[in-house]
Amino acid sequence: MITSPFERELKLLREGDLGIVEQLVESSNVGFIVDLELADDYAWAVYKPELGEQPLWDFPPGLYRRERAAFVLSEFLGWHLVPPTIIVEDAPAGVGSMQWFVHNNGEHYFQLFDTRPDLHQQFVRMAVFDLLCNNTDRKSGHVLLEEDHIWGIDHGLCFSVEPKLRTVIWDFAGCTISDELITAVEPLLDEVPAELGELLHPVEIEALQRRASRIQRLPFLPQARSHRQFPWPLV
Repeated sequence: MITSPFERELKLLREGDLGIVEQLVESSNVGFIVDLELADDYAWAVYKPELGEQPLWDFPPGLYRRERAAFVLSEFLGWHLVPPTIIVEDAPAGVGSMQWFVHNNGEHYFQLFDTRPDLHQQFVRMAVFDLLCNNTDRKSGHVLLEEDHIWGIDHGLCFSVEPKLRTVIWDFAGCTISDELITAVEPLLDEVPAELGELLHPVEIEALQRRASRIQRLPFLPQARSHRQFPWPLV
């Protein structure tokens, strides 16, 4: 189990010798499993180059920046929901994101919700995170379990200015957001991490702060109002 501050993981991601293992064939954008070697250390990661992104009408090119922004936000909150993620410039297919590979047994949110009630508080925290970053694509398969820790992956479609929350985690709709989670979010009302200002447009930063304010003022998880608020495919 990897734990913050992820010194070993970030060092491998930044300095390790990179090799392509295989392409992610089921991904809507081109991505690769890569391996990393540094001295006697070895690991896998997921590399998503900008060149492999499908053009979108509602998100500008450079989804890899949003992958990094989600990690920065997760660490700022102290929630450690997003695996260590960096931006790489000198990689086989050019600039993109590279994220630590989460080893898991293949179970996803729908399965875990039914069989692991002990994880429900982590799911609530992820639901608050998705509300905060305006996640447009929280599929069941984007929720991974490593030992007893829940990770969220695939955050390229986050931080839109317009409300676009699409997720499978609606089981806690209407639930009160705990004081602990609100306390973690409140610093965003005054200031956001400087790196987020480099990764996102100023109007996206303002929208992030408005969503933080909403969580503080209305501390409950929203209800789904349309089928459009569910991603497709669900898994």
